[in-house]
Amino acid sequence: MKVEQQQSGQDGSFYIEEQNKRIAESRYMVTGDVMDIYHTQVSDEYQGKHLGDELIKTAVDYARQHQLKITPSCSFAGAMFGRHQEFRDVLAKS
Repeated sequence: MKVEQQQSGQDGSFYIEEQNKRIAESRYMVTGDVMDIYHTQVSDEYQGKHLGDELIKTAVDYARQHQLKITPSCSFAGAMFGRHQEFRDVLAKS
């Protein structure tokens, strides 16, 4: 499944669709050089398939490419940053 991105101004999302239905989404807001990931959700029937992991990994790659730092304010994104030391290079300082 492919992660897509949609952005309008400061607001955006990384998402995965299946049969034209959004089944996973991670929403963010960019202010200056900081991307705040504030919401991640995966449809119930897709739980356990690591789609949320793919969304956050894509956000990290995007942040690296665009010289952004990430504030993981949603609990899922925060947990991902806690488990993946390799994401620390894009973690915004609190």
